Amino acid sequence: MHTYTEQFLKSKKDLVAGLPLQPADPVEEGGCGVVGFACNVPLPGRSIFEASIQMHNRGNGKGGGIAAVRLVPEQLGVDAETLENDYLLQVALLDPKAEQEIEASSVLADLKVDHREKVETVSDYRDLGLEVRPPDIVRYFVRAREDKLKAFAAKHDLTQAPSRMVEDEFIYQNSFKLNQKYYAALGDKQGFVMSHARNLMIFKIVGYAENVVRYYGLEDLQAHIWIAHQRYPTKGRVWHPAGAHPFIGMNEALVHNGDFANYFSISEYLRQHDVRPQFLTDTEVSVLLFDMLGRTYGYPTEYVIEALAPTTELDFECLPEEKKKVYRAIQAMHMHGSPDGPWFFIIAASDPDRDQYRLVGITDTAMLRPQVFALQEGDVTIGLVGSEKQAIDATLQVLAKEDKRFRPVADNYWNARGGSHTDGGAFTFTVEGSNGTCKLSCADKFGTPIASAPGHWTFDPDVEPQAPAGGEELAVEIADAKDRADCEKILGQVTERIASWDFDNIRWLIGEIEELVTQDRSRFELAMELLSLLNDRRIDCGSMKRSVVVQLIRESMGSLLKSVPAIDTNSQSRLRHIDWDTREALRAPVDGESILVIDSFDFPMEGDDCSARLLVHAFKLGWKRFMVYGMKGQRFIGCGLGPKSDGVHIDVFGSSGDYLASGMDGLEIHIHDNAQDQLGQIMKNGKLVIHGDAGQAFLYGAKGGEVYVLGNVAGRPLINAVGSVRAVINGTALDFLAESFMAGDPLNGGGFCILNGIKFDHSGRVVDLDTPYPGTNLFSLASGGCIYVRDPHEKLLDEQLNGGKFAELSQADWELIHPYLEENEKLFGISIREDLLTVGGRHGNPTDIYRKVVPVRKI
Repeated sequence: MHTYTEQFLKSKKDLVAGLPLQPADPVEEGGCGVVGFACNVPLPGRSIFEASIQMHNRGNGKGGGIAAVRLVPEQLGVDAETLENDYLLQVALLDPKAEQEIEASSVLADLKVDHREKVETVSDYRDLGLEVRPPDIVRYFVRAREDKLKAFAAKHDLTQAPSRMVEDEFIYQNSFKLNQKYYAALGDKQGFVMSHARNLMIFKIVGYAENVVRYYGLEDLQAHIWIAHQRYPTKGRVWHPAGAHPFIGMNEALVHNGDFANYFSISEYLRQHDVRPQFLTDTEVSVLLFDMLGRTYGYPTEYVIEALAPTTELDFECLPEEKKKVYRAIQAMHMHGSPDGPWFFIIAASDPDRDQYRLVGITDTAMLRPQVFALQEGDVTIGLVGSEKQAIDATLQVLAKEDKRFRPVADNYWNARGGSHTDGGAFTFTVEGSNGTCKLSCADKFGTPIASAPGHWTFDPDVEPQAPAGGEELAVEIADAKDRADCEKILGQVTERIASWDFDNIRWLIGEIEELVTQDRSRFELAMELLSLLNDRRIDCGSMKRSVVVQLIRESMGSLLKSVPAIDTNSQSRLRHIDWDTREALRAPVDGESILVIDSFDFPMEGDDCSARLLVHAFKLGWKRFMVYGMKGQRFIGCGLGPKSDGVHIDVFGSSGDYLASGMDGLEIHIHDNAQDQLGQIMKNGKLVIHGDAGQAFLYGAKGGEVYVLGNVAGRPLINAVGSVRAVINGTALDFLAESFMAGDPLNGGGFCILNGIKFDHSGRVVDLDTPYPGTNLFSLASGGCIYVRDPHEKLLDEQLNGGKFAELSQADWELIHPYLEENEKLFGISIREDLLTVGGRHGNPTDIYRKVVPVRKI
């Protein structure tokens, strides 16, 4: 807390004196799409398009908005000094006839205007499909008039406070008064302040977020940080531009997915500090909290995050003593003002005085809303965060097409566990100016740097691919390959050699594999098998970034899949290709056809015309083998095939969407990338393999089947699962694993989960995680089934078993799970003997390495 906190709080008393207490409006269901990215080079507004469009299914066209931070002065008609020092005040005119009155009373009366312009728009909003005309926006670059600022400081005993802090409060209160007079008061809504920070601006409409950019002509506007939101707010005037996200605090814009159970109590908490919400939404309340804690109390970002998402239970006990002391004080003062319920915040913040601009993602401690973070380092550095991985991938793919400094695959993807003692469940990407250029860094809540794996990332595609040492022998093996076993042998050869290769050698290898198909189309499946192994397995890429190696492999797979003969042609082939343009030609397989390749790229994310429905129709016509590619968030792949789907096999390539494999009953699905949320819900039978990580609510209500996950799963996997579902998770789960698990006795046909607690290091070696399970809700409220945890150092504590207890692992238990670990080894190359049962270089007994967790109470 800084010296002038009390004076700044008191200065608001006159501002809110006499204002009536306004009741909260009805709550609307929350399920928004949010995305943001920060880069060390400025990016155009059109960069936010594809990610926003692909999250239409998280919106509804009734509210969309964007914010842009660290802008280019020339594009705004001002010099660098004005952009750095002036407040960029944007006034939205709901009634254009009120422009002169608003300007005279609420701008010119107290502010010195250095630049003014009306933001240009398209001629007719209906051309963009908008139903409500967006407001006109007048943009001002302003400073407080010196005489008015001195009088304000004297009145509120702030004459000794730093002048910029006083001016910030003056601008904040000026906007409050404008809003109160022309928007929040009873009567017609004439105008409101969209934003008033320095080097930051907000636009929002009744519509989709990408149409904000189109309507106001921001396609080429450059900024280092962009955030976007799809959907109306969960409280307040839901179909109104003033109620759309982002909301402004003072120096930060915030978008929010979720809603608060304690919205009214937080509003009361703010009112006790004379901070009064005007737009009556929980998102506005969120940014007011963030502003009050950061600007008025002077807390660093770490303490602001702690006040919003307090560290509790075992995580709190794991903190250093000095940090616990500070956090206790923060919680004692602010716990009753912490949002309660599902929420995820993305915040774009501006600090021109230090030339620092931040993109912050904060996760609620219950992890009830999805989120994904990503980082790519190279010629440029970009950090991204969003509701879904597919939105991040879409952004990178669009950028990579326009600017070769970007690549379509991020170096790192990860989920956050709110309130974690290890990283805090919050991450900040900071853009900082230095000698005329910018650098971007990433850190967790505690300031610990986050970096991607080292390695080279550049190559010249025009250079002829080069065979590596021993390439002739390897080429012969590839040419002679006949089956999966041969592909595994080739993978082993590549694994032994690749650390000494460069990208030209990788391109040579890919070319040799593609030659299989060029010489003989019947070897297509073999080529895809080998490329898939190279894509899926975690191998040592030496001095090369794995993300670039994967990029090259995936481009090759995409080209091969696209080369499959179209379904409406007459050429002979076991495979047929179908896409959006040829979807009407769907028919039953004939003349030995057995594999349908579906290009999902142009299909909608969901609905009657989505690729998931096309797959169901194809199955009913007799197709049983599918390769689905071009995925960019399409949902429900593998759903709806019904109980007679044994023998169906689906391979999924690209950024698959939510609910994949939900309700599956007999089929087999392989996902050759990370998977997203609600995966395998109410799964009854079959086999699901994820060659990466999985998202939130994994296997919710599952009843049976086998599931294998190479990496981690996010929060709440296997909740309410029953019957005989059996899952192997090689990484870990963030928290709430197998909550309310009701899967009977595993030794008598019931269900279980194997948690191996491992990861792959930069060299592709299997290493132990710091703890096999980081949360405090393992087996919470469980009444059946069990969890087998690989925990050779017994790091898992009784305090983490909220509803479970440790039990002896018998020989019968090991015989039960061993076949699943054998299948796990076949799928992922994770050796039972060398990777799972070897600890500290010594081979151990399963009973010394695995621990069994059973319910405290069984039914």
